[in-house]
Parts: sequence; structure tokens; C-alpha cells
Amino acid sequence: MKQLGQYPGPRHVIAHLSDPHLLAGGALQYDAIDTEAGLRLSLERLAAVDPPPQALVFTGDLADKGEPQAYTRLREIVEPAAEAMGAEVIWVMGNHDERSDYSRGLFGEASDAPQDRVHEIDGLRIISLDSSVPGYHHGELSDDQLTWLAEVLATPAEHGTLLALHHPPIPLPMLRAAELIELLEQDRLAAALEGSDVRGILAGHLHFSTYSLFAGIPVSVASASCYTSDPAPVDRFVSGVSSGQAFTMVHAYADRLVHTIVPLDTGTEVTAVGLDIMAAVEDLTAEEARELASNKTSPFNAQHELEEGQDQLPVTTT
Repeated sequence: MKQLGQYPGPRHVIAHLSDPHLLAGGALQYDAIDTEAGLRLSLERLAAVDPPPQALVFTGDLADKGEPQAYTRLREIVEPAAEAMGAEVIWVMGNHDERSDYSRGLFGEASDAPQDRVHEIDGLRIISLDSSVPGYHHGELSDDQLTWLAEVLATPAEHGTLLALHHPPIPLPMLRAAELIELLEQDRLAAALEGSDVRGILAGHLHFSTYSLFAGIPVSVASASCYTSDPAPVDRFVSGVSSGQAFTMVHAYADRLVHTIVPLDTGTEVTAVGLDIMAAVEDLTAEEARELASNKTSPFNAQHELEEGQDQLPVTTT
């Protein structure tokens, strides 16, 4: 792909999805939300991403009720789509997941131990850390988990590390209710990360997208593909709505991460530029391409008529 701006292409492309809350038997969540349809729509949208992701990271609450059949269905839907993209699937435990059924359904061996795993994606290490607490919705990390994490991080990865867990270690000013089920003793996690090569933290749990820093590390929380949390509800402590479902694309460069929210609802197109412009740009120098796109009087920025029989759409730049 031709470089158009100052930056080369990303070294790694990661899709960050969260909280599908899949239910067995096609049941509707709250008698209103088709969680399977939301998951499928996420994967359909992902199939159009170019370049495609090298990994799909699901940050928890994979199954709404921890049902074994839900994990089976999850794999049936996600794994073929991931294979078609050439992407590895990385699962993370959430508070709605049940360890024994999660580990049996996704990894083939039932276990009640914390589900912590290390993945390597072309030199980028992704650690799946289980912040769930059996029988509860808040998050905790045991001494053994933090010791294990520190030992893994003692050896830097070639291109650094992303930490993926369900409970985000950040303040929650737009969803105060979530403070009651937040990750406890976050200072202990900060101590384990100090001086490490962790360059980003991916989380879920909140059902809306938000960003912060933790121990100097960027934190990105992905929205959900089921229902979402209204961050500005009227006369409600918590309001779950069927709106704003999304996932996040993570593009990793040598010195930074770029996070982009991708809504599942594509919206109504009001202006467009066809892909044929790329073919024209390929034959231009970078300076010529910039002149074409940036000069207000260039042919590119003039009004263009589409093919006969189609409505005219304005060609715009930002």
C-alpha cells in the first residue's frame, strides 16, 4: 500500500472487541438484544478492514451466563471468520464468564484456576490476564497472578507488550455504578507493571469506549457488541441501551498506538469518494498526490458527477 503521509504503515494491526455476552440457544438478552447478531455484525465489519487484523482480542464477558453451549457457539462464529482474515483469536475472562466452562469450551480442559495466557503476534506480546472473581462481578488479581505477570514481563518482547484484561484500571466518572464492581487494589498491578515493556492496556466491562492512563500506560476500553451503557442517562443510575455498539482497531507503530472506534451501525452515507482515486494516486509522487488532495482548486476538490443515473454526491476533504 502506497504511503500517503509522513508515517509508514503500522507494524501490527489488532482488533479489540469486548463483551459479546453470547447466550445459548439464540436467547435474547433482556428479551431485546440478539447478542449473536451483534457478534456477527462485528466480524462482518472487521472483514472490510484493510490491512486485516493479525489478532482478535476479546476482553471478556464472552458468555452472558457462562453457559457451555455459548462458548461452543462463540467458537463456531468467531474462529472461521478469524481464519479467513489470517488472525489469531485471543480470549480474556470476564465477570460473566465461568472459569471451568470457559477453559473447557475454549481450550479443551476444564480448570478453576485463573485463565492467564501469553500470546506472541509477530514479536508483539499480548498477555491475557484473568481479573475475574468467582461468584462476583468486581475484579481482583491474586498475589500469584501478579508474581507470574512480573516474571513474564521480566523478559522484554521484541515489539513490546499489550496487556488485555476485563476490568479497566481507570477512574469511572461517567459510570459511577461501575465503581462498585471495579478492579480492586490497582496499585498492586501498577507495581507489577513498573519498568516493564507494556505499551498499552486493553479492557472491557463498561460497555462504552473510553480512554485513560494507568501507571503511565495508555488504557483503551472497547464498547460492547451487545447492549451499551448510556454514559449520560436521565434519571437513571445505570441505563443499558441498544445504541453505539462498536469495536476498536489498534494500530501499533514503533513508538505509539493508534486506537480507532469502529461503530457497528454504518450510518447513512452522505458523501463518498470511490476507490478509483487510489489507482490514480499510485501513479503520482507524494508531492503530486498532496497537491491533488490539498489544493482547494484541484480537480479532486471540484464537484464531480457520478455515473449517469446516479445521484450526485459532493466530494469533500477534511
